[in-house]
Amino acid sequence: MLGQLGIIIVGFADNIMVGHHSMEELAAASFVNNFFTLASIFGIGFSYGLTPIISALTARKEPRDAGAILKNSLLSNFLIGIGLVVAMTILILNINKLNQPTELIPLIIPYYLLQLASIPFVMLFNAFKQFSDGMGDTVTPMWIMLGTNVINIFGNYLFIYGNFGCPEMGLNGAGMTTLAIRILALILFCLLFLFHPKYQEFRIGFKNSFINRNSQGLLFRMGIPVGIQMGVESGSFSLSVLMMGWIGSVALAAHQIVGVVTTLGFMIYYGIGAAVAIRVSMCKGQNDIVNARRTAFAGLHIIIWLALSVMLIIFLCRNYMGYLFTDDEDVVRMAALLAFPVILYQFGDGMQILFANALRGISDVKFLAYSAFVCHFGIALPLGYFCGFILDWGPLGIWSGFPISLTALGIVLGYRFNKKTTSWKKTN
Repeated sequence: MLGQLGIIIVGFADNIMVGHHSMEELAAASFVNNFFTLASIFGIGFSYGLTPIISALTARKEPRDAGAILKNSLLSNFLIGIGLVVAMTILILNINKLNQPTELIPLIIPYYLLQLASIPFVMLFNAFKQFSDGMGDTVTPMWIMLGTNVINIFGNYLFIYGNFGCPEMGLNGAGMTTLAIRILALILFCLLFLFHPKYQEFRIGFKNSFINRNSQGLLFRMGIPVGIQMGVESGSFSLSVLMMGWIGSVALAAHQIVGVVTTLGFMIYYGIGAAVAIRVSMCKGQNDIVNARRTAFAGLHIIIWLALSVMLIIFLCRNYMGYLFTDDEDVVRMAALLAFPVILYQFGDGMQILFANALRGISDVKFLAYSAFVCHFGIALPLGYFCGFILDWGPLGIWSGFPISLTALGIVLGYRFNKKTTSWKKTN
């Protein structure tokens, strides 16, 4: 959770600094960040497929096999990263077909290219992070993420505004700093793995192993469904930004503010969800169904209380949170209005994250992709378009589908986990 909190802090800091530099840059950041969130969330989801494999090997005390899987995971994550670069390049080459405000295009393109260059480094870091999480060491990636995030915030202060003699680069300064710290985070993890004594047995397996089809197949079978599940969820939000762009720059800027605020719950829930996935997969490796179920439902209780806290914070701050990012009164008012659907979907979001990770822990991942696709593309987007443009509710209507889709997905995944673990209990 602390590692995810570091990401939230950086997201807030980036957008606060960019928004106070100019509202147009905040709107441009909204467009770029939403689409790169789609790519990065899919990438994170793919890398999550490694965690239950490493957790099971750790539970069986097989560190050398875990090191061999890490080597294969680095390759598979790099390949996915290259695929994402190609897909995002195709998108930027067709940006004129997306009907975005023309005044934002000169701001969007250079910032977009800086984000594009960072994708392979993010994917390789994800492989190391999920490996570390899977072996039960969540502290190491936490410190790397928090440390580099502090550097990111300071770099933004220097290069967005041109402080201490640095060039004033605005939005591009934020993009350049983000690229630099993502490279640094990967270098730090590589050095730790190469030289820290706790990785010695893992290093032996890493050095003595070969890239092989079976390991690659396993990683892709585990990772692709989780990546699709998370990517579909992120995709529904990212495609919503297109609809916001049809309305105008103010709607885009408000969407970005609320999108950043929603990460307050989303990333914290994923911190708990990742812990549940690790513990459930370890229990599965030991064939301990009782504690696998206890872990999942204990995580649900924690997320319920966290969701209540997030709802209360957003409700109390809804009329003021926009001022953190911009002085534009229209943007602030629209952000306050969009806070209500965000409040409504906190329980559903937390529940679907929890049970998605619990299912990942027992390696039941294909169902995640199917159910996420139906709920997000079959419910959230059509309902958002209908309310936003047919009923003419505007930006509020575009966000109206998310409380229904996320709650439905949470219920479906919870039912699936309960059914699968109950049958597993009867079998054993």
